[in-house]
Amino acid sequence: MSKRISVEEAASMIKDGMTVMVGGFLGSGSACKIIEQMVKNQVKDLTIICNDTSFVEYGSGLLVANGCVKKVIASHIGTNPVTGEKMISGEMEVQLIPQGTLAEQIRCGGAGIGGFLTTTGLGTVCEEGKQKITVDGKEYLLEKPIRADVALLGASVCDKFGNLLYKGTSQNFNPLMATAADLVIAEVKEEVETINPECVKTPYLFVDYIVKA
Repeated sequence: MSKRISVEEAASMIKDGMTVMVGGFLGSGSACKIIEQMVKNQVKDLTIICNDTSFVEYGSGLLVANGCVKKVIASHIGTNPVTGEKMISGEMEVQLIPQGTLAEQIRCGGAGIGGFLTTTGLGTVCEEGKQKITVDGKEYLLEKPIRADVALLGASVCDKFGNLLYKGTSQNFNPLMATAADLVIAEVKEEVETINPECVKTPYLFVDYIVKA
């Protein structure tokens, strides 16, 4: 059974109010064509989970700038002034999480792990509302796993089975997010017959649909 679908079909699967993981870093490794179609579809009230909100005109930042998002969960928002403006005005909720913590929360979500202990964030606003656990006299924050309804990946290459390869820095967050969502859609730039097994970064079994963009 082919996993190939169109950009329009992929975007139509994203419904109002869903939680969506968006892979990549500053738009590199993001499913930009699917995101553009989501904006055209006027999807709204999304919660997006991403490393950053990219730029106003690109990647996850396009969703923010066009009013598609009610909540952002990310590591930083400094490259997209609209995110900051909406956070300050109260129009959109923003939850900032240290980058390593966010990555591990997603990994735990994909691995079925109930959480992990870290000292990152102790004594800062990051600890507000979180459980603290003492181990061998040392205090830690309990960080819980994160999952999403949909993960949108941006891959460089896929093969006929749906295995994915990411070139350069486009790998950021994509392999983790592929394991931590109920539905996984990959937007790819190039299709080949097969990818050498040692080069596969996301195995086909995690990928539900492929979009050639």
